[in-house]
Amino acid sequence: MNLADYIRDVPDFPKEGIVFKDITPLLGDPKALRMSIHEMAVAVADLDLDMIAGIESRGFIFGTALAKELGCGFVPIRKPGKLPWKTSKVEYVLEYGTDTIEIHQDAVSPGQKVLIVDDLLATGGTMEASIRLLEGIGAVVPACLVLVELEFLDGRNKLNGKDLRSLIRF
Repeated sequence: MNLADYIRDVPDFPKEGIVFKDITPLLGDPKALRMSIHEMAVAVADLDLDMIAGIESRGFIFGTALAKELGCGFVPIRKPGKLPWKTSKVEYVLEYGTDTIEIHQDAVSPGQKVLIVDDLLATGGTMEASIRLLEGIGAVVPACLVLVELEFLDGRNKLNGKDLRSLIRF
């Protein structure tokens, strides 16, 4: 089974000129979903991890399943105003403006090893901000993991040498 076969191209979404990589066909197929979680677990089996951090919102899908698979806890990285407790936040630059992500200040203990998980890496802005956010509250981020990496956008270089692992590359 080739997981890339379950990624659908949607032209001109969310705006003209962009080809959106839609993962919903993969999520809807039980065998493809199970295989993607298994392959993600295999991709990070060499790491000693305490927690998985998932980036809102599709990172929650893969992150929680991976946390269960690896026997780790899970922590959400969210958009502003969604978390009920004391938060830390990081603002970052997008191609078309800025955005902000937040995490509970007590989501991890200092020194805990946290893998950041998301569905897709494009330009790398959100992933880089997530690294800063977690390290800012004391986490150690040994690596980042995505289902899909859009290599032509060179987001990997925005991660300042951080270990990035991806299952599917376009």
